Amino acid sequence: MSIVITGATGLLGRQVVADLLAAGVPAGEVTAVARSAEKAADLGVRVHVGDYDRPETFAGAFAAGDRVLFVSGTELGKRVGQHTAVIDAAKAADVAQLVYTGVFGGPDADFALADDHRATEQRILDAGLPYTFLRNNWYSEVAVPDVAGSLARGAVVNSVLADARIATAPREDYAAAAAAAVHTDGHLGVAYELGGDTAWTFGEFAAELARIRGSPVVHTTVPSAEYEAIVTGAGMPPFLATFLVDVDDAISRGRLAGTLGELAKLLGRPTTPIAETIAKLLG
Repeated sequence: MSIVITGATGLLGRQVVADLLAAGVPAGEVTAVARSAEKAADLGVRVHVGDYDRPETFAGAFAAGDRVLFVSGTELGKRVGQHTAVIDAAKAADVAQLVYTGVFGGPDADFALADDHRATEQRILDAGLPYTFLRNNWYSEVAVPDVAGSLARGAVVNSVLADARIATAPREDYAAAAAAAVHTDGHLGVAYELGGDTAWTFGEFAAELARIRGSPVVHTTVPSAEYEAIVTGAGMPPFLATFLVDVDDAISRGRLAGTLGELAKLLGRPTTPIAETIAKLLG
């Protein structure tokens, strides 16, 4: 039996591998699946070269009894086909567990970025695989990407309503939860809705920046079309800007505000507060 991590050279996958080794899992029992053996060489574990776009490369990636952490792909609009290759390979190998990193809300998530995740979860269920679904809320680092810029400008601008809350957690928390789910028992057939212990508003985020800055920082909500124009004007590809604005709408509708405590239970500790992530991002 091996623990196999797909997408192992990504930011999440790398952290999961490190967490497994820190937890005492022998390096010989961990396999990293990556597109490039060179990029995975520093992980300190076995490497299998596998590319989501080349299903044949997953031959031999998994074996009967393996526990697999299936880190979702990053290419929006292509992921269902890419994910199907992994699901088919896991089914053929008769793995003992397939842990999939999806999105908060699962089948009830009604924003465009969730479409691929809903379809992937359904394909895993249809395949009859022994599953664990990790439905991650927004990463804190993604929700507040330009902390230094917001601090310098004294303004946080997006299309999220002023009173809307979001229960984020940093990547390191989601990675630790994934490591726990794939190497400890008791998680089969469970869908975890994972997010921070405390849901915060962008006004509260601005207030924390103001505390650091020593002068006011304001949160300004602009119409969706205006915000989309702002971010595309700053260089964001239009298709990504459309997804971003759609997520802002989901936040405004309260779709990412749930604080169920399931992440903290997997971690065995409280989740990391947004203030700590802000401090880390500011160095």
